[in-house]
Amino acid sequence: MARPTQRARTLSQNFLADRATAHHVARLAAPDRASPPLVLEVGAGKGALTEPLARRSRELHAYEIDPRLVPGLRARFARSPHVRVVPGDFLAARPPRTPFSVAGNVPFSRTADIVDWCLRAPALTDATLITQLEYARKRTGDYGRWTLLTVLTWPHHAWRLVGRVDRLRFRPAPRVDAGILRIERRPAPLLTGPAALRSWADLVELGFSGVGGSLHASLRRAHPRRRVDAAFRAARLDPALLVGEVAPGGWLRLHEKLTA
Repeated sequence: MARPTQRARTLSQNFLADRATAHHVARLAAPDRASPPLVLEVGAGKGALTEPLARRSRELHAYEIDPRLVPGLRARFARSPHVRVVPGDFLAARPPRTPFSVAGNVPFSRTADIVDWCLRAPALTDATLITQLEYARKRTGDYGRWTLLTVLTWPHHAWRLVGRVDRLRFRPAPRVDAGILRIERRPAPLLTGPAALRSWADLVELGFSGVGGSLHASLRRAHPRRRVDAAFRAARLDPALLVGEVAPGGWLRLHEKLTA
């Protein structure tokens, strides 16, 4: 039989052991009991984050993949009828059709899949996730560079790094610090309509194709140089910029000029 520490490593479990951090994340995910009406927790673990979320939520579904932890969670929240402990893999869950939020101390090894699940859920309003710090910094432009996923989803989702968590606040302690990542669906998208979204995706994917060296050179593969030059001037962007150095706002201005 695997020891608890071995099982934790297999499931990429680093349990949050700091109450202040748990309460801070819960306040971000559920500012009050009226909003959002439903919270889904990814990886409830031993209930460190579940407890403050339960106090701030009207309805909470706490998912836990480790069957050994489920009985303890159910016993702990037996007197909280609005808390439902759900055994199994969160990624297998069907997204609710009504507005909901996601919160959780997510396994670092499954972060990308969990973020993808959130982005694909039409009724998601926001997600507050404790992730590996490097992941959160990359996705939010904190290094001064932007990733394909962030730029591609920017018209519908805002990405923010809202905190850092020292690795020693977890048990067992991971090798690196964590970050608190907020993904918020915009009430009013920055681009609307199938045609605009297709042209946005085409532009961003072309820019990140890596062909041509700079973003300017990559875009010239599909647009006349004079139009690309004019778009860069209008967006006040240096033609020598690498693709990752262009913030989402710059991409929006390029899109506006190149699709006019």
